[in-house]
Amino acid sequence: MGNLRTAILAWLFARSTGRRFLLRVEDLDRVRAGAEAAQLEELAAVGLSWDGEVTRQSERRALYDDAVSRLRADGRLFECFCTRRDIAEAASAPHVLPGHYPGTCRNLSPAEREAARLSRPAALRLRADVDRYEIRDVLHGPYTGAVDDFVVVRNDGVPAYNLAVVVDDAAQRVDQVVRGDDLLSSAPRQAWLASLLGLPPVEYAHVPLALNPEGKRLAKRDGAVTLEQLTALGWKPAEIRAIILRSLRLPEASLEAALDAFDPGALPREPWVVDASHLSSTDAVTVRPNR
Repeated sequence: MGNLRTAILAWLFARSTGRRFLLRVEDLDRVRAGAEAAQLEELAAVGLSWDGEVTRQSERRALYDDAVSRLRADGRLFECFCTRRDIAEAASAPHVLPGHYPGTCRNLSPAEREAARLSRPAALRLRADVDRYEIRDVLHGPYTGAVDDFVVVRNDGVPAYNLAVVVDDAAQRVDQVVRGDDLLSSAPRQAWLASLLGLPPVEYAHVPLALNPEGKRLAKRDGAVTLEQLTALGWKPAEIRAIILRSLRLPEASLEAALDAFDPGALPREPWVVDASHLSSTDAVTVRPNR
């Protein structure tokens, strides 16, 4: 329900401003067989349509490799041999922001790097020369976030998320990114990386998440919260879409009616709390179009 809500919001943002609505499958990690087809079917089931062909990150490695080569030529990258445990222990120091890389491998000597290569493959980190960067967000306004030496290539050789999405956005001429506000803190890193690569800036809109009653991100463990589960209980996709539109304070009759009334400034700013127990049967919630 949360992912569908964000997708509907992205569609509304795009269509209300005359932008294209693009669909990208971010499949650099292993993806469960059939997951892509199932997700595309669910988007279509609630009435979403997209422009052009679906783009897959797994088919775009040459673009990422080129960006890495440019960063390496500019002296922006360094090898990092730290494990997650190493980083967590070092990041507990008072001068390090929680969750940020403490710079352990930043200034290793050639001999130290050579010795480290014998025990562990290296990730590539971006050598940051700023510690903060400001972006503008449609819903949050100016936002300044911390920037550290973040990973651009993992130690298995796979391009990292922060690199891939920046390169993809520029290649697809994306000028607006709509996504969950749990990723707001990542935006300054990505915007700064785009500036290093000479890529055009994007406008961000980080929208509230769907949470369970305990305030945690909605997940399958919370019960019937996916389209597949809910349709198995007798819900129709149009009814599920109506519940999502109601949570956005928009007309429930159709996406077109919601689009006519869409105003980013009027969107709820608080998370949408979903109690799956109220969705356990189609008798539990009555769905009516707004009058």
